Amino acid sequence: MGILDKLNAIATTRQTLLPEGVDPFNVVIEKIYSSTEGSIAGQKVILAGTNNYLGLTFDQQCIEAAQESLSKEGTGTTGSRMANGTFSGHRDLEQELALFYGCSNAIVFSTGFVTNLGMISALTGPGDVIVLDADSHASIYDACKMSGAEMIRFRHNNMVDLEKKLKRLGPRTAKTLIIVEGIYSMLGDCAPLAEVAALKQKYGAWVMVDEAHSMGVLGDHGRGMAEAAGVEQEVDFIVGTFSKSLGAIGGYCVSNHPELDLVRYVSRSYVFTASPSPSTIASVRQALRVVQSKPQLRTKLWENADRLYQGLEKLGLELGPDPGPIVAIRVATREKALFAWKSLLDQGIYVNLVFPPAAPAGMSLLRCSISAAHTAEQIDYILKVFSEMQDSFSN
Repeated sequence: MGILDKLNAIATTRQTLLPEGVDPFNVVIEKIYSSTEGSIAGQKVILAGTNNYLGLTFDQQCIEAAQESLSKEGTGTTGSRMANGTFSGHRDLEQELALFYGCSNAIVFSTGFVTNLGMISALTGPGDVIVLDADSHASIYDACKMSGAEMIRFRHNNMVDLEKKLKRLGPRTAKTLIIVEGIYSMLGDCAPLAEVAALKQKYGAWVMVDEAHSMGVLGDHGRGMAEAAGVEQEVDFIVGTFSKSLGAIGGYCVSNHPELDLVRYVSRSYVFTASPSPSTIASVRQALRVVQSKPQLRTKLWENADRLYQGLEKLGLELGPDPGPIVAIRVATREKALFAWKSLLDQGIYVNLVFPPAAPAGMSLLRCSISAAHTAEQIDYILKVFSEMQDSFSN
C-alpha cells in the first residue's frame, strides 16, 4: 500500500458515478460576458450557480477601483499581514468593516476559508468546547480539528438539541463557543439566531456567526442574519467572506471584544498566508460602499429569488425550506441529479450539482444561486427548462 492508493480508490468511485466525458465538478467557464452569462464548452449559458448575489463582479466602480490600485500598487503584496503584507488599504478596509457593523474591531484575512481556520483555532484550544451546527461548512469543521478543542455537533437548526448539549456541559459553557451560519450554503435555510442568542445568554457561552452567504443579503443594512434577527449585540464574533455579495475574494472577522486584535499574533492563517492583493482590497472597499448606498440591489435580489422559488414550487419540485438567493432542488438519486444537471447545461443553464457528503442528510441537490443582476426573462427561461424536465425529478 502506498500513499497514492487512496487516490486510486477515489478514481474508481468517480468512474462509477460519472459517465465518460461528464465532470460537473471541474467545469471550465471559458468566457465571462457579465455577472449572469458566460461560455461553457463553447456554449453561451446563464450562470445560476455563482453566489454573485448582488452582481458586483461587473460593477463599473468596483472595476475602476481595482484598476487604479493595480496601476499604483502592483499585482500583489508578496507577504503575509504579519510581514510586509499590510498596506494602507488593508487597514482602511478593516476600519470600514468595523464601522459598517458598528463594531470596535475588524481583521481582514486572505480567504473566507482561512478566516474560519484562523479565528476558530485562535479562540479555542484544548480544554475548550465548540458546539456547532451539524450542517456547518467544511472550513468550520477543519478549524475545529485544528483547534484541539472538544467538538460537539447539534442537529441542524434544532434548538432543543442545542440546549440539551449546553445543559450537559454545566460550568464548561463559560469556555464554549457556539458556531452557526446565517444562511446555510447548501439548502439556503437560515439559522434561528434569536433562539441561539437566547441560549447563549442563558448558559453563559459565546457565539460566532458565519455570515458568508447572508452578508449583503439579509438585514435592513445588509449586515446579515444577526442584524435581521436583532441580536447583533449578543453575537461575539461575526465572520464572513468577500467572495459572495462583495464579488471578490478574502474574508474578515468583526467583534466588539478588544481582544480580537490579539488574534493577529496567534492565528496561523493570518501570520503565514500572503495577504489579499491591493486591487482586490480596493474593489472590496468599493463594493462595501455599494452595499450601503444601493439597498435596491437587495430588493431586486429578493424579487428574483422569490420569482424562482415560487415558480419551482408550483412545479411541485422538492425545495429547500426557505425562499432565498440559494434555491436547492432535491433529487431522488445521484444518477437523476447528474442527468438533470447535464440536461440543464445542454439547454444553456449552469447550476451547481451537489452530492453527499457536501450535501446534507445524504441527499443529492441541484443548487441554484440567484443574483440581483439576473433578469426576469432569464429566470423565466430557467423555470421553462425545469418545467420541461419535470419527469427527471420524480422518485
